[in-house]
Amino acid sequence: MVRIAIPEPVYLVVGAAAALLVGTAGVAIGLQQPEIGTASRAEAIPTPLPAIVAATASAAPTAAATEAGSQPMSGALTADPAPHAAADWVTRTASAAGIPARALAAYADATLAIETSDPGCHLGWTTLAAIGAIESGHGTHGGTTLGDDGRPLQPILGPALDGVGGFAAIRASAGSQQWTGDPTWDHAVGPMQFLTSTWQRWSVDADGDGVADPNDLDDAALAAGHYLCASGGDLAGADGWWTAVRAYNHDDAYVASVLSRADAYARTASA
Repeated sequence: MVRIAIPEPVYLVVGAAAALLVGTAGVAIGLQQPEIGTASRAEAIPTPLPAIVAATASAAPTAAATEAGSQPMSGALTADPAPHAAADWVTRTASAAGIPARALAAYADATLAIETSDPGCHLGWTTLAAIGAIESGHGTHGGTTLGDDGRPLQPILGPALDGVGGFAAIRASAGSQQWTGDPTWDHAVGPMQFLTSTWQRWSVDADGDGVADPNDLDDAALAAGHYLCASGGDLAGADGWWTAVRAYNHDDAYVASVLSRADAYARTASA
């Protein structure tokens, strides 16, 4: 295996803690509801786009496919019926791609779950990993690390959405204060940088710990996966993939960055 050097996450437009896109003229900040962000932008989609295949075709083997006694990296009980990525695959692939193993397990488990619940989506772990890298450096932004429970040891909080410096003005709500602690303004939260309104719609308790938490990468990765599938439909094609990722951030440069990184992860993992 060849280890690739993964550069620091590219925080588009604003070099702040959240990788948020500055909103102008209807371009939204952070994650959006799918009906806002799924307008086709065929003119922005490179054609042909072979890297889309690489970004969606990589599947993680499940723990059931490994030798007896192998445990899933996410720490879930073996009685859990949900599929989990094989520990040896996670260790090997994380080392090759330069992704923290705990983060890769969350991305891979999310795509395995979606493969079961929505097989027509064709979401690859590489796409979730690319988004996680750009949004928070796989939960390491600001020098923090992921704990064994999938949560950063220090919370990752985006800047206040206070209408200053090009940011949209989004007032805090009772729901947002639960996650941000800010009584005045909303913030994007966690490794995948969810806004409160989006999290309220797509929240999921992926790891079965009883809490749907945007700070938990297991939960956030699966929620992001559902969001992408709902936005783009079948992500195996260029139109669906581009539409899905652009719904996550309405910026073509962001989508191109996700594609480039996802393709690099896929190529490294298969080397």
